[in-house]
Amino acid sequence: MNKRLVSLMVAALALLSASGQVNFTHVGQYPVIELTPEKTTGLDKIYVVYDTEGVGMTVNSKTGEPAKWETFYYHDGNLVMETIPDVRWDGMATTLDKVRPNIGYKIDDGSKPFYCWVVNYADYYLELNDMSIINDKPCTFVKFNVDGQGSRIPYSTVDGHPMYLDREIKLSYNTQERDDSTEWVDVPVVETFESLEESIEAAQPLCDTDFTLSGDRFLEEWNLGVKIMYLSYETQAVACGAIAVQEKRNNENEENPEEGLGGSSPVHIVFTGFPSEAVVYRVWEMATDPDFENVILQYNQDVVDYTFSETGTYYMRYMVANAEGNCEAYSDVFTIPVSESYLPERLPNVFSPGLRDNVNDVWRVPYKSLVEFHCWIYNRWGNLVYEYTDPAGGWDGTYRGKLVDTGVYYYVLTATGSDGVKYKRRGDINILNYKRGGTGTSNGTGMGGGF
Repeated sequence: MNKRLVSLMVAALALLSASGQVNFTHVGQYPVIELTPEKTTGLDKIYVVYDTEGVGMTVNSKTGEPAKWETFYYHDGNLVMETIPDVRWDGMATTLDKVRPNIGYKIDDGSKPFYCWVVNYADYYLELNDMSIINDKPCTFVKFNVDGQGSRIPYSTVDGHPMYLDREIKLSYNTQERDDSTEWVDVPVVETFESLEESIEAAQPLCDTDFTLSGDRFLEEWNLGVKIMYLSYETQAVACGAIAVQEKRNNENEENPEEGLGGSSPVHIVFTGFPSEAVVYRVWEMATDPDFENVILQYNQDVVDYTFSETGTYYMRYMVANAEGNCEAYSDVFTIPVSESYLPERLPNVFSPGLRDNVNDVWRVPYKSLVEFHCWIYNRWGNLVYEYTDPAGGWDGTYRGKLVDTGVYYYVLTATGSDGVKYKRRGDINILNYKRGGTGTSNGTGMGGGF
């Protein structure tokens, strides 16, 4: 054979084995599953063979020289390496006629050594016979007792460190999550386990469901049909969510209105709780401390419509429990500060009603947390022009739908704060000149007491 032909044959062999491909013989109807492990293991490949009985291995030479074969494994804390003497060389490839299972191989033909590990799946065949629940943590976890076998599948790194293949045994079930903070919807969950030697444990579902244990990834890849077990389950776990919606108020003349919940009394809030499926008992609690040591009100319902009229800081939370009362859950705590009352000694006494785009076209009273309010406005002859009882309101300078004349008017005001403080105020209001006509017409009611 001429040198050129030999060179071409060597190059072809190098291309065939450039990936470190190992060919297995007599594997039967189930192909060998090839895995590429992390580079840190030092392994080029892991091969999972359905049953290594009668299976051989062949590796083409990259250099045209017979390869040296060694096994390696981890034993008693030490890396053991042994030379394999009984490999055949046919001028192109080396062959091991009888594979030793569950062991590592180093194959070196003078180029870069090839490291692999061969697993005999028949030694770790998955069996699932029965499944029951050990419900020792009914509020948080479900623990399963599985009758079957599916032990860890070990392998070793090239430096002798023990590792395990992930069998990807799956536990499937449904739980619930809140959608848009209001409704609970079913959500599928799939948890995977490396083996059955692990503790099969799952978070408690929030709805009645079927648990399905299935596996493993190797049976699935061989199209053998995964092993499956079903278990119906009635949940005991509970969860809840809650929202608080405060009634919007006309606080244009409220002194320094606060953001968020609370503010100037009266504070009107609708609290709504959203319980999960297993909830039987529910309660809204109101307290005067964030630790709820001083609970002042309780409502056994999901929706509470409440008006806070007294000064102070209040705390609300929603609590739920299951029928047995051994599982409970709490919502976030809502903080509701209700301001101390306020009414200034001197009230505004000038405004110009009826002018377009005029921010000072209504006479208003600055305030905070007034639960009672009454204001009377008179002209200079003592005739009542206007009265109102909502501190968020005001006088727009009209009488019977028409603007009054410019001049001086007088107010008398009484109020009670949410903290019990009584207020009395009296004084004058000056209406300045404004345009006549359009929205600024005068009806002459400011003179002569003609009404």
